[in-house]
Amino acid sequence: MEEALVRAVLFGTPILLAALGALLAERSGVVNLGVEGIMALSALAAFAVALDVGPFLGVVAGVGAGVALALFLGLFAITLRANPFVAGLAVAALGLGASGMLGKRYEGVPLQKVLPEAPLALLALLLALVLHLLLYRSRFGLYLRSVGENPKAADLFGVNVEGVRYLALGLGGGLIGLGGAYLSLAYRPSWTDGMTAGLGWVAIALVILAAWEPLRAVFGAYLFGLLFFLQFRLQGSVPIPSEAFAAMPYLLVILVLALSGRSRAPKALGQPFERGR
Repeated sequence: MEEALVRAVLFGTPILLAALGALLAERSGVVNLGVEGIMALSALAAFAVALDVGPFLGVVAGVGAGVALALFLGLFAITLRANPFVAGLAVAALGLGASGMLGKRYEGVPLQKVLPEAPLALLALLLALVLHLLLYRSRFGLYLRSVGENPKAADLFGVNVEGVRYLALGLGGGLIGLGGAYLSLAYRPSWTDGMTAGLGWVAIALVILAAWEPLRAVFGAYLFGLLFFLQFRLQGSVPIPSEAFAAMPYLLVILVLALSGRSRAPKALGQPFERGR
């Protein structure tokens, strides 16, 4: 039992970090469907830098890659007011494709120095608490929530709607990038194409499951982590096809999305903003 809980926390950590990043953006009204691609490219950036200069700078590179790709999404979703869902899917495809192409030289290369998992897992917990306090105990959190609920009213009160959205998207991208770095430097210290294995999509579903609340996301992430652990632990010990175990976490994602109508999303989520209109 203790082992299951530990593995649930450790495997749930990248999901939690990615979910916090997506949640931060969505509370400002920006849909980020590029999480999977951001995680993948960040994992590659972190691994590549860690090979040359060490794992701590690798983390910095992973976070930086996440911020850069998230801001690239913002260029289309915020400034150009393109369809945010299409833009997010394009970023997901870009990140996955670029990481697969650029990462071929790193496949099978061992990482000499790795990061310990437990400190990063504790950091993820701390970040969830910090994000909760940021949303509900700070002026910036008030601005961010108002921009996500009613950007026109926020603009009338002098809030820079686009600036707040860019900041939320960029900070969220950094959290997603940290999740990618955790994957390639701590949880699975290596690089393989497709190593995110759909975790970004799980994180997006988790935001809905958590009703856009950071502390609820903690429990949801560990639930998904437990399901991923059980799919490996129970294979072969019960007369159920292995494919059924592999599908368990994703079946829960489908269930969450089917029940998403019961969760109240930020009112301006996915709606572009233009002053004077």
